Amino acid sequence: MSETLLKLEHIETFYGPVQVHFDVNFEVRRGQIVSLLGGNASGKSTTMKLILGLHKPRSGNITFEGEPITALATPQIVRRGVGSVPEARRLFGDMTVRENLLMGAYTRRDRAAIGEDYERVLGLFPRVKERLTQRAGTLSGGEQQMLAMARALMSRPKLICMDEPTMGLSPLYVDKVLELIHTINQQGVTFFMVEQNASLALEIAHYGYVLQTGRVVLQGEASALLGDERIRDAYLGGDALAAASTAA
Repeated sequence: MSETLLKLEHIETFYGPVQVHFDVNFEVRRGQIVSLLGGNASGKSTTMKLILGLHKPRSGNITFEGEPITALATPQIVRRGVGSVPEARRLFGDMTVRENLLMGAYTRRDRAAIGEDYERVLGLFPRVKERLTQRAGTLSGGEQQMLAMARALMSRPKLICMDEPTMGLSPLYVDKVLELIHTINQQGVTFFMVEQNASLALEIAHYGYVLQTGRVVLQGEASALLGDERIRDAYLGGDALAAASTAA
């Protein structure tokens, strides 16, 4: 069994007086693709912010490679080996594609290795290579997602966190993004993916968790979850999933 890379334990999160997470527990094992699923306002994106240090839980612990990261700032977490592909890509639109790529290595000091990774990333993303001198803001949505993934790889991450990686993409680019996630995972990078489209996420994931109103109500091997009707109930806000999880 592969070792635990990322672990969240007894997480309780608030925005002011509003509680977002209720005793959330899950883990991501090294070498896996893990999907966090759920409908709107389930707490998925806040979970991503917690891992990246963009928001802090009121209680609970987050560890990466067995070391606590709950109190760390985002640059410190990136240096530990956590890369990010945020929702809506968050590129520097007025900078060139090449400049955006190199920004992914801003926490690194190993210049020779950065050059090697730069060439490797361009080999993985030929469309990005074709547009190195183009401003990032002029790329199509699919091309921007490719650039955001390539930028994350420039930090040489052990784990990449992706927030809604297929949102707003054409079917062609959805397939390409999922193919790249699989390829990069095969090269040794672990993925934690927040995704609205359950069927797409579970098709490439090893394991999945389902959040409903801030609680983990279902988890299991992705292949088993794919055919589980309780997934639908979680997205529709039905009572069947809650009842099933209580009985489990």
